[in-house]
Amino acid sequence: MSSTIQLSKRFREVLLDGLWIANTNFKDKLSDVTWEQAIAKIDSLNTIAMLTFHIHYYISGIVNVLEGGELEIKDQFSFDLPPIESAEQWESLLNRLWTDSEKFASLVEQMADSKLDEVFVDEKYGTYRRNIDGMIEHAYYHLGQIALIKKLLTN
Repeated sequence: MSSTIQLSKRFREVLLDGLWIANTNFKDKLSDVTWEQAIAKIDSLNTIAMLTFHIHYYISGIVNVLEGGELEIKDQFSFDLPPIESAEQWESLLNRLWTDSEKFASLVEQMADSKLDEVFVDEKYGTYRRNIDGMIEHAYYHLGQIALIKKLLTN
């Protein structure tokens, strides 16, 4: 199996359909979160909605590069979640996350293995492989936070 197919499978595992590492994934963990729970604040923790937005922000930014565009995202804006005031707005955020996650996985899958060792946008960002692996690790990190916040909200 090619490296790009393996990476796309690992990405799908954490975002869309896997159980191997965390016994859950974003789609599963967020499937029964209401919009009120998503925006509920617990002390100084980020909200579930904010973490969902944050992960989507980076996925969509990398998708833009994988589609031939520029790297337009900036860390300073990665938590700039517009207010969520309804179930429809929460569902819209989730649907964008699922759509862009599948697009991300598909674009990685279609990539030649040799592309993984090329520079991603600028040498300071490392290679495509480093950025794809980083996105997977970043997603698991925040999935764990979401799982804990969800537990706190339901207890």
